[in-house]
Amino acid sequence: MANVRDYAAVTAAYWAFTLTDGALRMLVLLHFHRLGFSPVELAFLFLLYEGMGILTNFFGGWIGARFGLRLTLFAGLAVQIGALLMLSAMDPAWTMALSVAYVMTAQALSGVAKDLTKMSSKSAVKLVVKEDAAGGGGQGLLFRWVALLTGSKNALKGLGFFLGGLLLEVLGFAPALWVMAGMLALVLAASLLRLKADMGKAKSPIRGRELFSKTREINLLSIARIFLFASRDVWFVVGVPIFLYSQLEWDFDAVGAFMAVWVIGYGIVQASVPKLLRSTTNAATGARAARVWAVVLALIPAAIAAAMTPGALGLTGTDSAAVLIGGLLVFGAVFAVNSSVHSYLIVAYSDADKVALNVGFYYMANAVGRLGGTLASGVLYQLAGLTATLWASAAMLAVCVLVTLALPTLAAEPERAG
Repeated sequence: MANVRDYAAVTAAYWAFTLTDGALRMLVLLHFHRLGFSPVELAFLFLLYEGMGILTNFFGGWIGARFGLRLTLFAGLAVQIGALLMLSAMDPAWTMALSVAYVMTAQALSGVAKDLTKMSSKSAVKLVVKEDAAGGGGQGLLFRWVALLTGSKNALKGLGFFLGGLLLEVLGFAPALWVMAGMLALVLAASLLRLKADMGKAKSPIRGRELFSKTREINLLSIARIFLFASRDVWFVVGVPIFLYSQLEWDFDAVGAFMAVWVIGYGIVQASVPKLLRSTTNAATGARAARVWAVVLALIPAAIAAAMTPGALGLTGTDSAAVLIGGLLVFGAVFAVNSSVHSYLIVAYSDADKVALNVGFYYMANAVGRLGGTLASGVLYQLAGLTATLWASAAMLAVCVLVTLALPTLAAEPERAG
């Protein structure tokens, strides 16, 4: 059984990792855009990062359940250090093809690292809350813990975006990567000394079919997650940052600051969702909330795209920029509610004994959505501009709404996987 001190050690390491993960994304995006990479080429730099998340979450859940979450956490930190050092060794004199292949490989390692650490921390919360539930925690406590973890993670990732833009401006590409690798090395050393217990080991042997055999609720939630996160990354990964830099002529640190504010605000809202949705106390009420907020979210990118369509409302360039920035901030707040409810539901639908398996499967679906959204972001932006990415976001969210309609809303305990 997990204890709160061990969980705190896992979470602290995850927070440190998240800071470098956000900084790395902004460093790579802005540095290689400055080197002349097209939007599609920039999207390709992140494809293996997202693609490896699919495999890592799938098998990482099994590894965590079989060997414990301590192993997956340590492995994630070590792999990220290697990825940062590898990326710092890139030579600007290389050909474009070699540069893309090399960066994609380094990003693939970073993707493995991210999902190992994320799966470790997200799974650990179920173990701690179950332990404390006897003292009166219950499902409401679980929702608060999941929201706090997810919200704080995203706030730190947003801070990482700002840190990445700042480090690129002040130190340059390679020195910034060395600084981040050194920080993570210290975190890994501290984690090795502090974390002794093997959290998350399954009590019974794990059969091969359990990697695929999930409940209907988990399958539906995973499909909805694919389209939810694709709807964000289709404009978030390439479209908006490059638009701000190339069309609105913002500096690197200004682009990083906006992306940071967006994600930090997103994280703050996410952590506050249990206070906003006080009636969400179990999986059934969580499913109802998922439906309502998915509908609200789908309307926002459609409204932004319609307003920014040339000649639609007669907006000037300044007006369009204000609509974009304001609309994306509203999108971030509503997206945070959706993401928080989804993150709670996957934990609520899972048994504590096999929670790592289900969380890994669920975040595999998350990675599928991010992969599709990332590729679409570069392709659509290059072919049709930012407005096209926003219309695509609205369409993806319409599919998410349809899937959430099938989630059960009766207060009955779902059948367990396995």
